[in-house]
Amino acid sequence: MLPGGAWGKRKPRGRRLGWVRSDARGTMWARQEGLHHPHPHTVVRCPSSSSSSVSCSGDSEEEDMGLLEVSVTDIKPPAPELGPMPDGLSPQQVVRRHILGSIVQSEGSYVESLKRVLQDYRNPLMEMEPKVLSARKCQVVFFRVKEILHCHSMFQIALSSRVAEWDSTEKIGDLFVASFSKSMVLDVYSDYVNNFTNAMSIIKKACLTKPAFLEFLKRRQVCSPDRVTLYGLMVKPIQRFPQFILLLQDMLKNTPRGHPDRLSLQLALTELETLAEKLNEQKRLADQVAEIQQLTKSVSDRSSLNKLLTSGQRQLLLCETLTETVYGDRGQLIKSKERRVFLLNDMLVCANINFKPANHRGQLEISSLVPLGPKYVVKWNTALPQVQVVEVGQDGGSYDKDNVLIQHAGTKKASAAGQAQSKVYFGPPRLFQELQDLQKDLAVIEQITFLISTLHGTYQNLNMTVAQDWCLALQRLMRVKEEEIHSANKCRLRLLLPGKPDKSGRPISFMVVFITPNPLSKISWVNRLHLAKIGLREENQPGWLCPDEDKKSRAPFWCPILVCCIPAFSPRGLSLQLGALVHSPVSCPLLGFSAVSTSLPQGYLWVGGGQEGAGGQVEIFSLNRPSPRTVKSFPLAAPVLCMEYIPEPEEGESGDESHVAAEPSAAVHPTICLGLQDGSILVYGSVDTGTQCLATSRSPGLQPVLCLRHSPFHLFAGLQDGTVAAYPRTSGGVPWDLESPPVCLTVGPGPVRTLLSLEDAVWASCGPRVTVLDATSLQTQQSFEAHQDEAVSVTHMVKAGSGVWMAFSSGSSIRLFHTETLEHLQEINIATRTTFLLPGQKHLCVTSLLICQGLLWVGTDQGVIVLLPVPRLEGIPKITGKGMVSLNGHCGPVAFLAVATSVLAPDILRSDQEEAEGPRAEEDKPDGQAHEPPPASRVGRELTRKKGILLQYRLRSTAHLPGPLLSVREPAPADGSALEHSEEDGSIYEMADDPDVWVRGRPCARDAHRKEICSVAIISGGQGYRNFGSASGGSGRPAPCGETDSALLIWQVPLTL
Repeated sequence: MLPGGAWGKRKPRGRRLGWVRSDARGTMWARQEGLHHPHPHTVVRCPSSSSSSVSCSGDSEEEDMGLLEVSVTDIKPPAPELGPMPDGLSPQQVVRRHILGSIVQSEGSYVESLKRVLQDYRNPLMEMEPKVLSARKCQVVFFRVKEILHCHSMFQIALSSRVAEWDSTEKIGDLFVASFSKSMVLDVYSDYVNNFTNAMSIIKKACLTKPAFLEFLKRRQVCSPDRVTLYGLMVKPIQRFPQFILLLQDMLKNTPRGHPDRLSLQLALTELETLAEKLNEQKRLADQVAEIQQLTKSVSDRSSLNKLLTSGQRQLLLCETLTETVYGDRGQLIKSKERRVFLLNDMLVCANINFKPANHRGQLEISSLVPLGPKYVVKWNTALPQVQVVEVGQDGGSYDKDNVLIQHAGTKKASAAGQAQSKVYFGPPRLFQELQDLQKDLAVIEQITFLISTLHGTYQNLNMTVAQDWCLALQRLMRVKEEEIHSANKCRLRLLLPGKPDKSGRPISFMVVFITPNPLSKISWVNRLHLAKIGLREENQPGWLCPDEDKKSRAPFWCPILVCCIPAFSPRGLSLQLGALVHSPVSCPLLGFSAVSTSLPQGYLWVGGGQEGAGGQVEIFSLNRPSPRTVKSFPLAAPVLCMEYIPEPEEGESGDESHVAAEPSAAVHPTICLGLQDGSILVYGSVDTGTQCLATSRSPGLQPVLCLRHSPFHLFAGLQDGTVAAYPRTSGGVPWDLESPPVCLTVGPGPVRTLLSLEDAVWASCGPRVTVLDATSLQTQQSFEAHQDEAVSVTHMVKAGSGVWMAFSSGSSIRLFHTETLEHLQEINIATRTTFLLPGQKHLCVTSLLICQGLLWVGTDQGVIVLLPVPRLEGIPKITGKGMVSLNGHCGPVAFLAVATSVLAPDILRSDQEEAEGPRAEEDKPDGQAHEPPPASRVGRELTRKKGILLQYRLRSTAHLPGPLLSVREPAPADGSALEHSEEDGSIYEMADDPDVWVRGRPCARDAHRKEICSVAIISGGQGYRNFGSASGGSGRPAPCGETDSALLIWQVPLTL
């Protein structure tokens, strides 16, 4: 609903959009900002979220309502101007003034662009006679532009007032919150974004069929001062909120804590991020519908594929233009062609791109004005479970090679006999042949080396040093070739697809090879294919439900996929209670390129637990296999209550860096700390599975250790008696000083249930109160009451952005607090999300919390897991959406929720082109190492016309070696033009056709900084496994453990690229 006070009362007109006068709105702005609306009686349309959708053809009578012309474009707010800069401003205040100037300039440019859309395009098209675009189609093309302009004209008026009083108030965050948190802004922009694809298709069709319209667009573009096309102007509303977010992020970075504008800026960031996320999701859904419609049009109405596409059950997970390539037996490229590949939730479709304009010149003219959407002709489609990804050089696989005849798509079918004799190549075999040739050459060079060792004379360029250099050079060439084979995987997507069986009934599979635009695209395809197959399992059909009234809302495509359910402890007879879980990330070099993008995050899971009187146990699972498996288990004297993974300290964190640098053997490796019920604190080395106990300590008074958290300078332990023990960091092999008595801080009379480590503070909970401790000095900064009931304790705290979410020992509510002002900002009742799943269940308690990648995971005592969206940026992590509920859960309380992440190595993200450009960029540096002086290069010009390899590994010259130079040429003059005598860095130099250019065969510089790609899995622990979607309480698959046994559920999150 729209706020009535802001936009006046709406007159009911059936399904029609309401009309309102903007004088109420204008007066409100004037009252707020001390300004008067220049046009107090301007009439505008008030958008409604229930308005009917705009059809692409513009035939809807609902939208052809005879618009009352609105003189919105006549609104001329005073131009916001910053006055002269006062004296005595701090550097941050100066930067904030500059950022405000950027906001003013950016908003002015945006409003001008919107006015140009109306004045230069819409109005002339509406008035033009004869019409080149009907009034109805004009409405569709320019739908909601007026309303967007009105929103931002109002915002500009308020902005003028803020700019005028900036030096006295320095506040702008609340203005963004007031202007863009209203539902009408979302409604207007949603309508515009959802209609954008329709608008562009109408413009494209008019360009192709009406030369006068095309001429009008070209004329307008030529006459414009910046030559921006209509498309360039109309895409700006889609880009507006990301631009605002970047500007506000800069403003927040330069706003100190305690500043009156800081909380407002954080709330504004939250509003804008939430708005942008919703618009992005709606745009994605609109594009998905448009792509499926385009695909459906290309299929015959009677085909089975058409029925599948029009059933409404298909989700488009990924769609991209890839290049299909066909190779010959010797690895030569026979042909390549662009295809459009569609990954739906249960099938893979490949289509030819079949756009043919009237003439080539016409296509160029039109495509420069508006993007042309292609039409498709379906080439093949296959069910997803039958699609397999095959890597270069992969011998085995899940298919039976003896009974499956493999043919490459696009090549002529070979006879069965011929196929049996010839080797089946996966990808270009040239690389493998070249590697084998190098191996043979190395064997020959080793024989030559042995013969050289028998020489009686001493020669400068023919001796053992030179011969060993040849061997090293060939070995490096072999490594380079192996890297090329590895990089052949990076952008080549090989799919094994089922074909029709041959005459003998033997199944035939055919291989399709696609070239992806970059390695990220390849990773994305392999990852989505893998997860889409898992998503077809019974437990994931469906895996999540959105608690709407109709209960029919499907979970979005990015929702986590349940990968497996495994027993938490190996001795099945012993029913141990789960205590805690941590992930120890360890990179596994054995994983191939595709395995990295499909496997769970690499490393090890440490699961701790135990039972009263029966001691404790730690189970270690390896995630470096297709499915997790136990690699080690060891008992402990008491049950494990908590765990903390401590990574290697970053630079500047350890106390004495010079000491660490001087003793590399004492470098601090990642460790895992365990807190036990008997008061023990154990520190284990987390490298591999050696499980060496590095140190042990007892808490003061042997109090049970309920929680552990670390900061750069201390390890904090929350104890049963209300004490926080702080152990200082050391520079030795063990990161913490556990031998000396710790610093003890009393925070309350009850147990310290949870700790939270922030940048410069540590939050400790005792009962309903939370105490904030300085992370360095350990002094109490302040404390506050998180719950009004003295009998309730804070049990969980998780941070996101500038807020902390808390759960309590009783009740189904969770609360949000600001990290800086400690204000209580929001309260959410989890029970309202689970009522349809647990009918009649009145009492619900939150037992675990986790925030990961913009999602708040909430575990309950009923075994149900709820997922709520939260903003990812520096703003306030308010919950705005309804969230989702998992249909997979536990039979008892969710004991913990933990995250496992591993970062994909940056070298696998480099494409072949980047690797080729890398050395050239390095050679451009004037370091004299990569360039050779021209005279030396010209010496052998006649002999180096033929392209060849200069076999030098460490030696750039043999002049410093003893003995005469064996050569038919005269020795080069020693005038400094000879090759430098510097030791080579291990690169191979390739002589190009032009011998003046020496090209490095492989880059040696460090990889350029790239955006990190994280593989993420979420693990929940609890009693047994339960499927809430099935009537019997269990899925078709047999449960891997009993209802009372401790179990782990593992969800994999699709890679976000």
